Amino acid sequence: MKPTDFAIHLTGFLSVYLPRQKNASNNTISSYRDTFKLLLRYCQEQKDIPVEKLNLDMLTHVMIADFLEWIEKERKCSIATRNQRLAAIHSFFRYAQYEEPSGILHFQKVIALPVKKASKPSVPHLTPEAMKHLLSQPDKMTVKGRRDLTLLSVLYDSGCRVQELVTLRVRDAVLENPAVLILTGKGNKVRRIPLMKNTLALLQHYIQEHFLDKDWKSDYPLFVNKQHNE
Repeated sequence: MKPTDFAIHLTGFLSVYLPRQKNASNNTISSYRDTFKLLLRYCQEQKDIPVEKLNLDMLTHVMIADFLEWIEKERKCSIATRNQRLAAIHSFFRYAQYEEPSGILHFQKVIALPVKKASKPSVPHLTPEAMKHLLSQPDKMTVKGRRDLTLLSVLYDSGCRVQELVTLRVRDAVLENPAVLILTGKGNKVRRIPLMKNTLALLQHYIQEHFLDKDWKSDYPLFVNKQHNE
């Protein structure tokens, strides 16, 4: 393969394929770009291969495996980060095999590199008694207390991340049967979470109390602070 093939395909991958064909999020594109910045640095510093001379033939499955070991041992990256870098490389070589069919065997050897297993830490959680105690803390006699109770109940019921919570809009709380909460997570992935009766009742009262049950307020933030900011 020509010395320019890697540059051509990497540019097409990051600038055209990911944003226009895959509709990848900006965060995903940025993460993939960082992966290849590290790979270029590795080739330059560890293999003495300048960027302008790098081609796809040089990026063998052996070199990629060595690169993964380098970022884990020398750069002290976690196994999760190592696997994220490998996912970006896998994606690029899947793209490349359609652009350069003559190198498909070489590319598939890279694609076959496995992710590295990591021990999963136990996830701490509240006991039912602790959760009841937490939900009993907001003062239901005040507007703020009722808001806090609703917010905590939504967090508990949906299992959503804080970032997902703060980006919720009024329209994301579907209160008709079946009642669901529409969450938008990382990579703009959307999931619909059924709501329990108690949480549904709290949300209905909260929306009415804050006059959010108007059609023209559907894009308003569901929860705001005292300064009416998200």
